[in-house]
Amino acid sequence: MTERFSVLYLIFAANRAEAEARAEGIAREQTVEVPRDVVPAGYIEDVILGQVAAVTEDGEGTFRAEITYSPDSVGTDLPQLINVIFGNSSIQKGLKVIDFKASPALRTLFPGARFGIDGIRRLSGRETGGFVCPVIKPQGSTAERLAEISYMAARAGADIIKEDHGLSNQPAAPFRERVSIMAREVARANAERAEAGDTACALYFANLCGPGLAIRDYAMHAKEAEAHGVLVMPGLFGFDAINQLAADDDFGLPIMAHPSHLGPYVLSPDTGYSHGVMFGALMRLAGADISVFPNVGGRFGFTEAECLDITDQCRAADGYGRPILPSPGGGMTMERMPDMMRMYGPDCVYLLGGGLLRYGDRIGEAIGDMRRALDTDMPGSAARA
Repeated sequence: MTERFSVLYLIFAANRAEAEARAEGIAREQTVEVPRDVVPAGYIEDVILGQVAAVTEDGEGTFRAEITYSPDSVGTDLPQLINVIFGNSSIQKGLKVIDFKASPALRTLFPGARFGIDGIRRLSGRETGGFVCPVIKPQGSTAERLAEISYMAARAGADIIKEDHGLSNQPAAPFRERVSIMAREVARANAERAEAGDTACALYFANLCGPGLAIRDYAMHAKEAEAHGVLVMPGLFGFDAINQLAADDDFGLPIMAHPSHLGPYVLSPDTGYSHGVMFGALMRLAGADISVFPNVGGRFGFTEAECLDITDQCRAADGYGRPILPSPGGGMTMERMPDMMRMYGPDCVYLLGGGLLRYGDRIGEAIGDMRRALDTDMPGSAARA
């Protein structure tokens, strides 16, 4: 029999009996979606029906329920896998997904990140240390101005040039025009760095936009324009948008995932997903190489424990597919860089966005300062397991 995969739910219930009853209800809801007395005997009851493996008390009024599912209930599509993990049950109150363990069959079907941490290091030439990642903005700027900022940042030693997720297809800087100009300017910066003896280069990630059915066309344009990767918002385009691109040999570029529109899935203490599952496990499952999330102390209110949960699930050796790079951001400043380094270590993409604009045409100096800070050997800078 094919090995089953498991999902760990946090159930809010008055007592153990209620928690066990809810767990049995989840097992049915996520698979057969019929009353227990009408579940057909044989294959459907023995294989397709979710099975409650354990219910344990987690604290006062909370219980952990491990439920296993057959890969047969998934078929071959990522949307259906996510539907089994937390479909109809996501509409119920007092229920949260806090862990996911894949089976060998799922790992074969959905291999995860194409590049991961090692692949991004290989592409960028940044063998050690954290990655400097300026966010190119603001919306309303011309393509030429955005490209000028990109050049200055790349020339000064940035590792990843990330377009802001708000740069879409607006008239000031339409996607196709913008990406072509920005890729050209990053390439110019990289050529000058190489001539100066720099063995690392900047990777330019273009933000994908457009109608959902056209996202591959936009991705292929980015590749043809010689961008080095793309930014995708699974909260808007779906996790399968990442999955399809990651599996596409003709595309074959790294993918950075952005958290826009995903907040409601994690912000409630008693519904949705844990931070680690949403921004770690699910991003790895979909095939992202880098997962962006709001850092503690920024303008979004994630806690240190939540951020470390994300980081651990991104980089855990026994996680889904290749370990990927966490990328904290959201209102970060140069002054916070030492604390971030101590918290996240070298296997991390460090975002700096709006704060860079304060430097004006001296952005290169800020990038240089950031590079030197990340190259400093500080206590506790080793990557978390």
